[in-house]
Formats: sequence, structure tokens, C-alpha cells
Amino acid sequence: MIEQTLTVVSIKGTTANLEAQQKKACEGCNGRCGSQVFGKLFGTAKKTFPYKFDTPVEVGQKVTLALDDSHMVKHAFAVYMLPLFLSLIFALVASEIFDVAEWIQILAAVVGGFTGFRIAKSRVKSLKHDIKVIKIH
Repeated sequence: MIEQTLTVVSIKGTTANLEAQQKKACEGCNGRCGSQVFGKLFGTAKKTFPYKFDTPVEVGQKVTLALDDSHMVKHAFAVYMLPLFLSLIFALVASEIFDVAEWIQILAAVVGGFTGFRIAKSRVKSLKHDIKVIKIH
């Protein structure tokens, strides 16, 4: 389980918008690596997370949520490995079975990668997160 403490920033009915505390990209090397550079480039805009509560909460309250990390492996495989795997399979099929020119093999690899991307995008939308409230402070 991955746990995170969030702060309630606004409430609309039974749905509260939660905001996580920003953490520095890397505290281990004091900014001597590339992580802090990327953090500065992409900004530190705070994002809110809507969550529907069964019990009433107030603005400013801290809430600890837990996410089942078994879904992370499914997401990671779908997003990273599926496009790569299909790209290689399409290129291999074009090369070995159809014995086509190199530019067609490259095109087949691109089509395979795009197909994997589309499948991954639809699979990630269908995966549901199992988020549980651990504690309301």
C-alpha cells in the first residue's frame, strides 16, 4: 500500500478536493543532479485530487489515503512494455514472415508501437484504483 497525507482545500457536497504537500525532487544530492532542473522546468503547480467521502470533512483537515500498489504494475506494463513489445513483434513479422524492405519494417514497427499505445491508453482508462481512507486527522 502506498500512503499519502493530503489536505482538504475545498468541498462541494460530499466530494472534497485534496492537495498533496509538494516534495522536493531530490533531497539526497541538494540539487546537483538533473531532477531539480526538471522540477524547475515543469513548474510546481499544485494539483488537486477529488475524492468522495462518506463522513463529513472540513477545509484544512488532513486526510491519509492509501492506494493498492498492485495496480501500479499493471499500469506500468500497459504504458511502457506493451507499445515496445508490439513494435518489436510487428517489425519481426514484417521482416521474417513477409520479407519486405527495411523501410516497411520500420513503418511496421511504428504502427506496432502506435497500436500498443492505443491499447495501453484504453486499458489504463479501464483500470480502477482502490483508494481507501486510512485516517482523517
